[in-house]
Amino acid sequence: MKKALIFGVSGQDGAYLAQLLLNKGYFVCGTSRDAQISSFQNLVHLGIREQVSLQSVALNDFRSVLHVLNKIRPDEVYNLAGHSSVGISFEQPVETFESLTIGTLNILEAIRFVNQPIKFYNAASSECFGDTQGKAADETTPFRPRSPYAVAKASAFWHVANYREAYGLFACSGILFNHESPLRPERFVIQKIISAACRIAKGSQEKLYLGNISIQCDWGWAPEYVKAMYLMLQQEQPDDYVIATGESQKLEDFVAAAFAYVGLDWREHVVIDASLFRPLDIAISRGNPAKARIKLGWQAQYKLTDNDVVRMMMQAQARPLNSNGTEMYAKEKVKYSGLATAF
Repeated sequence: MKKALIFGVSGQDGAYLAQLLLNKGYFVCGTSRDAQISSFQNLVHLGIREQVSLQSVALNDFRSVLHVLNKIRPDEVYNLAGHSSVGISFEQPVETFESLTIGTLNILEAIRFVNQPIKFYNAASSECFGDTQGKAADETTPFRPRSPYAVAKASAFWHVANYREAYGLFACSGILFNHESPLRPERFVIQKIISAACRIAKGSQEKLYLGNISIQCDWGWAPEYVKAMYLMLQQEQPDDYVIATGESQKLEDFVAAAFAYVGLDWREHVVIDASLFRPLDIAISRGNPAKARIKLGWQAQYKLTDNDVVRMMMQAQARPLNSNGTEMYAKEKVKYSGLATAF
């Protein structure tokens, strides 16, 4: 039985990745700063909470990271931990940099120290590219980060590349563009829109306050993106990959589609709030996933431009959960909660 260690298992990607690996017969261990009190709600929602071994780890403490590596002895390590909000990073730049960069460096150094054939995946971000003037970014596109979050992710990316080249570690980064799912918390704009549209459709008199809705992003479906993470660690040689749909859509179009899905005109319920604009915004974000398609055999099936993501998130929002946190209908669970069993 292969063993996988997931730093950041409680997040959206961590939960879906854990589900995928469990379905492939892995022993899966996930970490949290304090596993004793963490709810791991996303694991509960997917019905896998009891199948994942959980450990407490402080990523900014090298000894803590080294201890869990020696204890679990994993074949694969996935680093999905750290701050995940671009907006919050402007308010907490130091904390963001430390959680993303120092944490990644501690994992790399611990893997080098234990001197075992561990394969390492690092979650990089399309935010590293900054504004590409509408051009689709690939693995050769220079980084021009425009937020503290992006700066931290870019630094972590180069640490991974350095350890791969200097020490021969099997270490790679997935440069993932935006990817959504029902597991997103409402501080992320797509889930914020979906949740508000559903509440308003049920009679709420609230207004939805949004920032810059003219931005264009390359949005995908999170359960598909974790498959790409897994595939990167199954290759003979480590490498970095852009993971994206290859298409962009205006946030305004997503808002319109979400409200139209419940029979509403978004213009009657949305207020543009200048205070929600970021100090620096990326006008158009688009990825070129050609390398992942050719080398990994990976290609996005669900896209925001086809309203796939709108439909699936809206249906998941209305789907009742049973007492175990799993969806009531098994067929719908496969379609909307993970897609992992179909891979």
